[in-house]
Amino acid sequence: MKKTAVVTGAGRGIGLAVARQLGMDGCRIVMTARGRAEDYREAVSALTSCGIETAYVQADISIPEDRRRIVEETVRLCGRIDILVNNAGVAPLERADLLDMTEESFDRVIGINTKGTMFLTQLVAKQMLSQEWKGGIRGYIVNISSCSAEVVSTNRGEYCVSKAGISMLTRLYADRLAGEGILKKSIFRWSSSVRTAGSQRTGRSLPPNGIRKRR
Repeated sequence: MKKTAVVTGAGRGIGLAVARQLGMDGCRIVMTARGRAEDYREAVSALTSCGIETAYVQADISIPEDRRRIVEETVRLCGRIDILVNNAGVAPLERADLLDMTEESFDRVIGINTKGTMFLTQLVAKQMLSQEWKGGIRGYIVNISSCSAEVVSTNRGEYCVSKAGISMLTRLYADRLAGEGILKKSIFRWSSSVRTAGSQRTGRSLPPNGIRKRR
């Protein structure tokens, strides 16, 4: 039986690339993004044209009802969730000095990047715990993080704080779920040459090892 992978923020960039690779590896894919399905026809087509079984769920992970819909729709369509890739994230709409950061900007970035990831992971983990084991594993959860979890950027402090939070979330869930057969990892993205929501495309290169992985 195919594994089912949920990839958030899968409409473009890293999320779309991850969804496509998981699909090529034999997974059924449930893509999520904030926009309407018609806005992501090209992205969905990029997967289905490769023979990848794909579904799209419109959801904003900062909204509790949307997080529940991701889980409910995936289980309805596919029966279970084997993989969750927490890729959805935003940068500040406007970079500002740390002393000028607004509460509105902080709440928006933390609400999506950290709080949304925290509580979607909670829902998915509970779903995985209700499922039968497969090959000694109940599921896999991967967080896409950033070098900003450790590298200081004083003109986008809210983003740095949000990604530092992802690092701790990864460690917390890894400790809590390892004995339950759910494996948790974080991938640190070092290149900013791929566009994500609210970011600008740049030409900075990867370090020698590309990305770092953390348990």
